[in-house]
Amino acid sequence: MTSSVAAKFAFFPPDPPSYGLMVEKGTRKLRMTEVVEKENIDVLRLKTKRGTEIVAMYVKKRGAKLTLLYSHGNAADIGQMYDLFDELSLILEVNLMGYDYSGYGQSTGKPSEENTYADIEAVYECLRETYGVKEEDIVLYGQSVGSGPTLELASQLSRLRAVVLHSPILSGLRVMYPVKRTYWFDIYKNIDKIPLVQCPVLVIHGTNDDVVDCSHGKQLWELSKQKYEPLWVDGGNHCDLELYPEYIKHLKSFISAIENGSLTSVKQMDGALGRQKTDQGEKLRTSTYHREKSGGSTDKRERSQKNFVYANNSSDHSERKNMT
Repeated sequence: MTSSVAAKFAFFPPDPPSYGLMVEKGTRKLRMTEVVEKENIDVLRLKTKRGTEIVAMYVKKRGAKLTLLYSHGNAADIGQMYDLFDELSLILEVNLMGYDYSGYGQSTGKPSEENTYADIEAVYECLRETYGVKEEDIVLYGQSVGSGPTLELASQLSRLRAVVLHSPILSGLRVMYPVKRTYWFDIYKNIDKIPLVQCPVLVIHGTNDDVVDCSHGKQLWELSKQKYEPLWVDGGNHCDLELYPEYIKHLKSFISAIENGSLTSVKQMDGALGRQKTDQGEKLRTSTYHREKSGGSTDKRERSQKNFVYANNSSDHSERKNMT
């Protein structure tokens, strides 16, 4: 029943997928089609313990100390995220592993909560075994629905470097209804898992998010053990946060802080910051609990990636780029 509920309101894989796969003659190297091929990107097929085979891409950044494991949002696949992943790796100076959930892109199987948990576990094991990445050098990044597998894995790892939650959900049911307690049939019970995360947590959420209300991000931030100063993007919606200059600036500051060991959590900061953020949270509008629509969200996601790349290749980062 849980999987049935999940399939009805949580998963909207792009149909058709935005990319294809091919095997290069001679080298037998796996390639993605419909994207600009880049030598610093490995394309992989990974088997999960639940019997599906997922597609992942690993973006290499020379000299990088940290690796970002990115779980993307709904109505997107790694073909649509391809340029953003490459740009984030460059700007943040990290290696980056992105992947498609079962049933997304060219990954086999069907989307389900349990499958996404197996998916991220397979990707994590690939980072450790294939690329030799240590747990303490990994930053988990979960966007929207991707906050589910991100927090499932983060709650089990004691030496993880950090977690970034981008427009996260409290739980699947809470996106649709303002329930006050967790039901057994709910999915992605992030509200119950966030207190188990031992590492620093950064939350980024738009104040005008009409898919997952900003109150979700606010409550997850309040429940975090190690709170890093959050970013409430004024006017930001669900699929456009990358267009705001404060997004990449704040994210880069966070990555630099945890890499250099100079991170200061809100617990260690003056109490005034916590009070200030609480006051801001109380002013947030009441949740609308809208369900994410696949077509519109996909269009927004594609425009968001293109504009993010354009904005960060521009010499002037001071102005927000127009989505159109």
